[in-house]
Amino acid sequence: MKKISLLTISSLLLFGSCESLDFTPADQMSDTTFWKTETHARQAAIGMYAAMKEKWCFGMEFTFDMCSDLADGTTPWADISRGNSFASNSGGVQNHWQYLYELVHRSNTVIRNVATMPISQETIDRVTGEAKFLRAMAYFRMLNCWGGVPYYDETCNINEEFANLKSPRISAEEIRRHVLEDLTEAIEKLPVKWDDADLGRATKGAAYALRGKVYLFNRQWTEAVSDFEEIVYDKNNTYGYSLHADYNELFRLYNGKHSPEMIFSIQSIDGNTSGYALDIVSYFGNKSTMRLIASNCIVPSTRLVDMYENADGSPFNWDDVFPGFNNGDSKLRRKYMSVAIDQGGITVTNTLDCDTAKVADAYRRRDPRLCLNVITPYSHYLGTDAGSNPMDKQFVLADPTQGGSPMEAMSFIRNSEGWNSYFWRKWIPTGNLDGYWGEYNRTPYEFPLIRLGDVLLMLAEAYNETDAIDKAVIEVNKVRVRAGMPELNSGASWLAVADKEEMTTRIQRERAFELAGEGQRYWDLKRWGMLESSVENATDIFGDLMYTRSYQKRHELWPIPLVETERNTNLSQNEGW
Repeated sequence: MKKISLLTISSLLLFGSCESLDFTPADQMSDTTFWKTETHARQAAIGMYAAMKEKWCFGMEFTFDMCSDLADGTTPWADISRGNSFASNSGGVQNHWQYLYELVHRSNTVIRNVATMPISQETIDRVTGEAKFLRAMAYFRMLNCWGGVPYYDETCNINEEFANLKSPRISAEEIRRHVLEDLTEAIEKLPVKWDDADLGRATKGAAYALRGKVYLFNRQWTEAVSDFEEIVYDKNNTYGYSLHADYNELFRLYNGKHSPEMIFSIQSIDGNTSGYALDIVSYFGNKSTMRLIASNCIVPSTRLVDMYENADGSPFNWDDVFPGFNNGDSKLRRKYMSVAIDQGGITVTNTLDCDTAKVADAYRRRDPRLCLNVITPYSHYLGTDAGSNPMDKQFVLADPTQGGSPMEAMSFIRNSEGWNSYFWRKWIPTGNLDGYWGEYNRTPYEFPLIRLGDVLLMLAEAYNETDAIDKAVIEVNKVRVRAGMPELNSGASWLAVADKEEMTTRIQRERAFELAGEGQRYWDLKRWGMLESSVENATDIFGDLMYTRSYQKRHELWPIPLVETERNTNLSQNEGW
């Protein structure tokens, strides 16, 4: 199936190789030869999507979980995550700024030029709607990172003005107004659906969902309810969105498979040498994943794993499994959970004091999403051998004083940091996908930027904030039932929701359970005012320190990149930087 993510040579030549607003594109578009046909309009649209899914734009969305309480890691956001070296010269901060503005630039170029093309008005409207949707995405992210930023619309011709971009920042409120205006126009112009050949392009439903999210983040609850209800309950159109029946399969859609849960997603195709696929495994994978020699490392946090409820919906408590575990030191925890491995790292030689079945059950008898999202101790994962041949691997916790260490070349799993941490199962291909997957840095799964499960929980939040708690419970229960969890208010005392405040906590936790590994948590914590309270040191399964985290009030907004303030002396810096 031909998808929008499959870049063509013509689109690469069309937009050149620039990734910033600060220099001239390598290849200029000629008004005398381009902007003439329906094909040109389509190529222009492809160029916008190419910019959108570059890794420093939205192509590494999953990595933002390491900036939250759900994941720990070394890169790409270590400075933001740890807070101890977060500065205006941060490479990640600078790159995100530049690539977001590249998306703005490409969108502006399309909006300006497509308006006068000698093609059908229907095509002009649709492509303009796409451009305004993508421009809104970029500015909404900038709003959440920096607050107010310089605003450039289609009247700014980058090819003519690249050396004189000296606009000062406008207020956050003005940026939000522009975002909402773009999304309102996108709603008017975008189709409800595209043909299969154009799968992945922005739709009317995606624009409603994103506008609802903008309203939600600004605490405009009534407006958020209206937009979310439009696509959840098909108010004015038949959108056709539905929860994917299998939570696990939803994150393993490849080779043309698509789910009606995906509202706006990055289409990945071909896990070998052609096409386009996101680089997820380089960050989330373990060293048993397709011969990966990991230089990046993002792992699920112990906080995330300990959040997940028991299968009956009651709170999980390690002391119920191993008395004294919560207040015990790492020596006690190792006693409960560690085994001995031979010096060659090939086999378990002695289980010592560890009841491996009991440890495994402590995870398996919980919310099913836990073991679908995370590789837990004494569970198995189908990785590969030293090449690309499928090979069963087990995650064990080895006592280094009683033998050797696990080796991924044999039958075990480990990460590049040597941490006794959990591993991601979500997004990580199994084996070699029957030959479809051959490059570890090309994960061929469809990745959601907006999906229905997320929208249902946002709708629940907006309902709850307007005191429609019963409606909020209905939306949350849709998500829980799909996961195989008991419904709220379904009988047991621990499932009862007493008031608005308790429902708020339920929704916040449910978003962690459901959306782990998708990069949404960091932005949630910021908007809830919970970033400071969520900051704790990163510790491993035994409670040993992996690294420290810190928080300062200035971390609520990122610094304007140093190189940008040097280029544009009209840029003011955020407070504290």
